[in-house]
Amino acid sequence: MKLQIRSVHFTADQSLLDFLQRKIDKLDTFFDRIVSGEVVLRIQKPESHDNKLVEVKVFVPGATLFCSEEAGTFETATDKAVEDIKKQLIRYKDKLTTH
Repeated sequence: MKLQIRSVHFTADQSLLDFLQRKIDKLDTFFDRIVSGEVVLRIQKPESHDNKLVEVKVFVPGATLFCSEEAGTFETATDKAVEDIKKQLIRYKDKLTTH
């Protein structure tokens, strides 16, 4: 899947980018017609604990699925976001097959 990753006001290291790519690529097992995806990494308030924000958009034919998660690390937020997008993909796929 073609994935665009943006980090706002900081530079993400290569290991984080590779982690994101691996996690998002696993979504293809739940719905094989994913067109592309976007991930935005943002640090909200540097002084708070859960300040890492991950926004995930997945483009499928006829819809755009979106999820936003906050956590203490980008990896934890990514895990939560991918789990949420997975549920949305399964619901979307069921909706397509029943109609």
